[in-house]
Amino acid sequence: MSHTLTAPPEAPPEQPRAVASQPGRRAATIGVIIAAVVLLVALVALFAAPAVEDAPKTTLGFSLNSFFVWIGNLNPLVQIPIAVVAFGAVVALILLVIEFAPRAGRGYFWMRLVICFAVPVLAFMLLRPYQNAVLYVVGIALALGALLFFFDYRSRAGAGYFFQLVVFLLPAAILLLLGLIYPAISTIYQSFFDKSGETFVGLENYIWTFTNPEGFWSVINTVIWAIFAPTLSTAIGLAYAAFIDRARGEKILKLFVFMPFAISFVGAGIIWKFVYDYRQGEQIGILNAIVTLFGGQPIGWLDQTPLVNTFALLAVFIWTQTGFAMVILSVAIKAVPTEQLEAAQLDGTTPWQRFINVTVPGIRASLIVVLTTITIASLKVYDIVAVMTGGRANSSVLGFEMVNQQQRFQSFGHSSALAVVLFLFVLPLIIYNARQMRKQKEIR
Repeated sequence: MSHTLTAPPEAPPEQPRAVASQPGRRAATIGVIIAAVVLLVALVALFAAPAVEDAPKTTLGFSLNSFFVWIGNLNPLVQIPIAVVAFGAVVALILLVIEFAPRAGRGYFWMRLVICFAVPVLAFMLLRPYQNAVLYVVGIALALGALLFFFDYRSRAGAGYFFQLVVFLLPAAILLLLGLIYPAISTIYQSFFDKSGETFVGLENYIWTFTNPEGFWSVINTVIWAIFAPTLSTAIGLAYAAFIDRARGEKILKLFVFMPFAISFVGAGIIWKFVYDYRQGEQIGILNAIVTLFGGQPIGWLDQTPLVNTFALLAVFIWTQTGFAMVILSVAIKAVPTEQLEAAQLDGTTPWQRFINVTVPGIRASLIVVLTTITIASLKVYDIVAVMTGGRANSSVLGFEMVNQQQRFQSFGHSSALAVVLFLFVLPLIIYNARQMRKQKEIR
C-alpha cells in the first residue's frame, strides 16, 4: 500500500501593517494640531493679558487651593477614603494611558483628542490662583501635544514593552524629581542667602552653623547621637537576642523589649519627661524619687549641662530602638548554620569564642543594616528634643534646630544651611548601605 506524502500548505505571507496615511486621518491629525495650537495661544493670551482695574473678580469655581482647603476641613475618617479614591484615579489614568491610548481606531483617536483638550483646561482651572501658572499650563499643553504625536505613532506600531516601562516609571521619576531632587537643589541654593532669601551672603550661614552656640551645639549633639545611639542600641539588642535565644519564654521576653519600638517618639518623650521630672517638694519623677529616697537632692536632669541632658534624651531614643535591633538580630542569629557552631564546639571553643568567631561574622549583613538604619534615624531625630526640652540648655540637634530656625525665627538661610549639613551627615551612610546591598546581590 503506497502512501502519498503531501507538503503542508504554505502560510500566506504576512501583510505589512497598514500605515495611517489615508488623507482623511491625516487631515484629522492636522486639524487637531491646529486646534491645540489655537488653544495654547488662547491660554497664553489669557494669562498675559493685563488685569483691568476695578474689574469684578471671576472664578471658575474650583482650584487646587480650594480643593485642599475643602479636604482639610473634613473629618480625618472622611479624608482617608477621598485620598484612596484620588490615588485610585491616578492609577486608573496610568492604566488608561498604557492600555487604551496607544490603540488604533477612531474611538481611541477621539479619546486622545478629548484628553489633549480637557487636561489643559483642567490645569487652567486648578492652577489659575497661583503665580507663574501660565508656565505650568503651557508646559502641560506642550507635553500633551507631544503625547498626541507619540500616541498616534504608537497606535500604528503597537504599544511595546519600552513604552509600558516608561509610562510605569514616569510617575515615580516625577515624584522623585519634585519631592527629592528639586527640594535638595532649592535648599542648597537657599543656604547661600540671608534669612529673607533675597541677599546673597556666601558661606555666612555655614560659618554661623559652626560658630553660633545654637548651631554649634546642634552639630556636636548630632555627632554624639550618631555615635552612641546606634552603638548602644545595637549592642544591647544583640546581647539580649543572644542571651534569650531559644530560651524558655523567649517570645514573652522579646515582646517586653520590642514594645517601646511601637511607641512614637512623641509618646516616648512624654513618658520619659515624667521620669525625669524635677520640682520642689514631693517628687513625681521616678528618677528623682529614687534619688531622694536615698537621701540625695533632686536634679533637673533636662537642664544639666554640658551633655548631661543630651545623654538623658539619648537614653529615650535607645529605649525605643533596642527592640528593633533585637528583633532583626535575633532572626539573623537563628539563621546561622548549626553545623558551624557544632564544629566550633568540637574544637573546644568557649561560648564567647563561638559567639565572636562564628555568630557575629554570620550576622554581619544584619548588623550593618541595623547600625545604618538606627544611625540615620538618630541623625533625623526631632520629636524627642521638641517634646522634652524644646532645644533649651544646649540640647538641640540638627533636625530640631533646622525646623526651629525656619518656624520660630523665619531664618530660611540658617535653616537651609543646617539641612545641608544634616544631608552631608546622612549621605555617606546611604552610599555605604547601597554598596553593601550591591555586594550581597553579587554574592547571591
